[in-house]
Amino acid sequence: MNVRRAGDRAWLIELDDNAEARSLARQLQGRGFEDVVPGHRTVLVVGDLDPADLPDPGHAPDEPEGALHEIPVAYDGPDVEEVAALAGIDADDVVARHCAPIYTVAFLGFVPGFPYLVGGDPTLEVPRRSDPRVRVPAGSVAIAGPYSGIYPRESPGGWRLVGHTEVEPFDAERTPAALLAPGDRVCFVAL
Repeated sequence: MNVRRAGDRAWLIELDDNAEARSLARQLQGRGFEDVVPGHRTVLVVGDLDPADLPDPGHAPDEPEGALHEIPVAYDGPDVEEVAALAGIDADDVVARHCAPIYTVAFLGFVPGFPYLVGGDPTLEVPRRSDPRVRVPAGSVAIAGPYSGIYPRESPGGWRLVGHTEVEPFDAERTPAALLAPGDRVCFVAL
């Protein structure tokens, strides 16, 4: 674990993997910090922190699993055939392989509520587009590298779009506003 200052009011803690980042963030919640923000292999802590008092970031076996969310998806995205070609499989196999695993929410970012989901089939680890789109519709289900994600609102984006869902990952009127939280699990279900 590497701990360094991030401005005059925050600390950035670098860890070995996402499980450690999620575990440490959970352990630091409710300790009076202004904010605790997990990343893929980092945790940003805003507030007074004594690095000597940090708990062990190791994944504790008694930590509860996150909530399981079933997300229905229409696999009609404009990049399904391209993903199939890049992966050396057919479009039906893209859908089957995308629906097979149970993903873990590694962290949220990019825009409010955008989940970075890990645990997918390695065959579908394709690169981002070389020419990002100016507009990606809200609800688009996409993949890039080791991640899957759901665009919570219309925004620019360079991920490959494989489908769409009516599930809203972020709603400012809902409590909590983000549907998914780090550590939650996601299962995609083809419509």
